[in-house]
Amino acid sequence: MKKKVILIGASGFVGTRLIEKTISDFDIKNLDKQQSHFYPNITTLGDIRNQNSFDSHLEGQDTVILLAAEHRDDVHPTSLYYDVNVQGTRNVLAAMDRKNVKNIIFTSSVAVYGLNKVNPDEGHPVDPFNHYGKSKWQAEEVLREWYHRNPQERSLTIIRPTVIFGERNRGNVYNLLRQIASGKFAMIGDGNNYKSMAYVGNVVEFIKYRLENLSQGYEVYNYVDKPDLSMNQLVAEVEKSLGKKIPSFHLPYTLGVLGGFGFDVLSKISGKKYPISSVRVKKFCATTQFDATKTHDSSFLAPYTLSQSIDRTIQYEFVKVKEDDVTFISE
Repeated sequence: MKKKVILIGASGFVGTRLIEKTISDFDIKNLDKQQSHFYPNITTLGDIRNQNSFDSHLEGQDTVILLAAEHRDDVHPTSLYYDVNVQGTRNVLAAMDRKNVKNIIFTSSVAVYGLNKVNPDEGHPVDPFNHYGKSKWQAEEVLREWYHRNPQERSLTIIRPTVIFGERNRGNVYNLLRQIASGKFAMIGDGNNYKSMAYVGNVVEFIKYRLENLSQGYEVYNYVDKPDLSMNQLVAEVEKSLGKKIPSFHLPYTLGVLGGFGFDVLSKISGKKYPISSVRVKKFCATTQFDATKTHDSSFLAPYTLSQSIDRTIQYEFVKVKEDDVTFISE
C-alpha cells in the first residue's frame, strides 16, 4: 500500500514538479488556497491561516510536506509573512497532533542566513535581513519546538534551498537568462562574482529522496547545485546552450549603482516599479554562495548537472515551441 502524503501549498512552481515526481510512488493529496492547473483532481482548496479549512484533510496521512509560504519581496501588509509562514506552520502542526501525523518535511530558505555571508553551512549563525527570512526562521523555531516535545516518535526535515529556477518559472533567474539570451545584456562589474543556484528538477528529487528515507529524528539541509558559477560563466553557459556568441559589454560597478539610484528616484516620483534599482544592482554584483556539502555528501545524487539544468531551461523557454503558456511567478 502506498504511503499517504499531503502536500500543503503545492499548486505552484516547486509543488507542481514535486507532484509530478511523487504521484506514482505515493498516495498524494494537495491542499492549497489556489487550484492546481495540472492536478486539480487531487487538490483541495484550503488556507493554512484558517484551521477549519484543512484540519480534516490530515486524517490518515503519514507525512506532511509544507511548501506554502508568502515569499515575494512586495507582500503587503508585511504581517502576511508571519500570518502565513509562522502562524500557518503552527496551525499545520496543531492539526498534525490532532490527527496523529508524526512526519513533516518543511521548505525553508537560505534567506535565514542574511546577506553577504561567507558560504554559510547549516550550522552558520542566522541573520535574516527581511521579513521573509525572519518569518522562515521563526517557522523553523516553531517546528523544532514541536519536534523536541516528542523526539522519540517524530521526524522533521528542514530544507533550505537557494534561489530556484527552471522551466515555467518567472523569477529573477528567468529575467536574467532572458536578458542574456536576448543579446541586450550589460554586465555590471567584472562578472567574477559567484552565485549559488538550484534547479527545480533537482530540488524536487531531493525532497523525494528525503520522503523515501524518512526516519525518526531532525535534519536540516541547504540545497544548492554545485559547483557555483560566476556571472561570466553563466553567460558562457547560455552561449553554449544557444550556440551563439552573446555581445560582451561591461558597465563599471559605480555607474551601475548610480543608474540604480536613478531608477529609485523615478520609482518614488511615479509610483511605478522598475526592473532596475540600486538594491538589485548591488545584489547582482554580490557573491552569494552557500555550502551544501551535507546534502551532496549523503547518498543523494542530483539527476542534472547545473550546466544541463541551465540548458534545459534555456531550450524550453527560448528555443522550443511551447504547448501551453502556464507559468509560475516567484522572486
